[in-house]
Amino acid sequence: MKKILLPVTILAVILVAIVFYRATSVFENNQYQVTQSLLPIPLDESAAIDRFSRALQIPTVSYDDTSKLEPAAFQAFHQHLKQSFPLVHQKAELTKFKNYSMVFHLKGQNPQLKPALFMGHMDVVPVDEQTKDQWLQPPFSGNVVDGVIWGRGAIDDKVSVLALMESLEWYLKQNNTPQRDIYFSFGHDEETGGEGAIAIAKYFAEQNIQFEFILDEGGVISDGIIPGPTQPIALVGVAEKGFVNFRLTVKGEGGHSSQPPAHTAAGILASAIVNVENNPFDARLEFFDLMFDNIGYSMPLSQRLPLANLWLFKPVVLSTLLKSPSSAASARTTTAVTMLQGSTKSNVLPTIATAVVNFRILPGDTIASIQAHLERVIDDPRVTLSTELANEASAVSPTNNIGFKLIESSIRRLDDNVLVTPYLVIGATDSRHFQHLSDNIYRFMMVSLNPDSLKQFHGLNEQIAVQDYLNAIQFYYAMLQQTASGETTAN
Repeated sequence: MKKILLPVTILAVILVAIVFYRATSVFENNQYQVTQSLLPIPLDESAAIDRFSRALQIPTVSYDDTSKLEPAAFQAFHQHLKQSFPLVHQKAELTKFKNYSMVFHLKGQNPQLKPALFMGHMDVVPVDEQTKDQWLQPPFSGNVVDGVIWGRGAIDDKVSVLALMESLEWYLKQNNTPQRDIYFSFGHDEETGGEGAIAIAKYFAEQNIQFEFILDEGGVISDGIIPGPTQPIALVGVAEKGFVNFRLTVKGEGGHSSQPPAHTAAGILASAIVNVENNPFDARLEFFDLMFDNIGYSMPLSQRLPLANLWLFKPVVLSTLLKSPSSAASARTTTAVTMLQGSTKSNVLPTIATAVVNFRILPGDTIASIQAHLERVIDDPRVTLSTELANEASAVSPTNNIGFKLIESSIRRLDDNVLVTPYLVIGATDSRHFQHLSDNIYRFMMVSLNPDSLKQFHGLNEQIAVQDYLNAIQFYYAMLQQTASGETTAN
């Protein structure tokens, strides 16, 4: 017995030593090392805040029913930009698409440099009338109270539009001469599909324009959202999930419910839905690996130990991630049964039963592979499949491109306490329409959110700290100044 116990003990000690060694050595601090902080531009902060406040007072609401769009609101927003940023309108060429989406083009001096594109959207989601009285400040007031700016669009996404315009106005005020062409693209209907962005992307393609990089909304500075690290983490989206609705349809003969068949169309459909829900897509760790490589060193030992030893703990890590809907969404293609329809009366057998299943597609999966998965797990020829509102997942942009490097360095030079990491955007942005225009698309907003304020996206009491908005201007100016100069390395 002792002869067996000794080698087992030795192996166990070696295993523990390897696990702990890797936990302390695998993850390195590869964050951008700040040697010189950003020199802030001397803004008239009060005036900038007022311009942002007035932008939030304009109800540029996007509705699924496009007939409800109010032209006067978007025209008023355009006029507000024109009055607030005269130099941009004088020196940059403005083109409008679908009446309300806007593209500003500032011509550079060096045609050998690829242009850069900065994006945002001016539309906002509606305010639910049933919860309107729960807002602590009126949703279209733009009120500034105790260092906070209130209003629908404060974080999604007028902050990008106004901060970009402020940065370009200041850039032009300094009589700078850009070497690289700079484009701003502001959609008017991002919240309802992005027809404006589609038209803009088509125009760029027709002009044979390819971008060095594209920066759109997406990630934020998360404070306490990712368990473990105590420092704020800037999440820079290098990819975004796709989406597709599959409609499942079963046809039946109908008739009176007093003489039903063994399985009605609704029953057959229900069985198919159970099979779909009971067979989720496999989970993968590739996007978590991207994050761990950048911020793993900052995590407590209890987290670093399994993450640095996935060869041993991968099943445990995956199981833990899949317990939370938010982390599970970044690990797999998600499945959500959202709509059901059968008979219109309780005593009438359905002649047709339908269900809609929404999938958010992890890069690496495709609409075709999802359909193949459905056909396999349903395994019933009586259930037919059709697709609606389909958009493939994006490609994964590299982190060694000048665009990512400038984003990373600008964030860190503004606040070197913030860690930067690539991540997967699980929602959809207008940038998905620009995939053919650049291999380097990044998604980030200079906004700080915690678990509570994250709920304000499309929710109640949308707001942004005054300092966050001012930081966004400084961030975009740093990006704009360095990009326009034609620099090929980050400072």
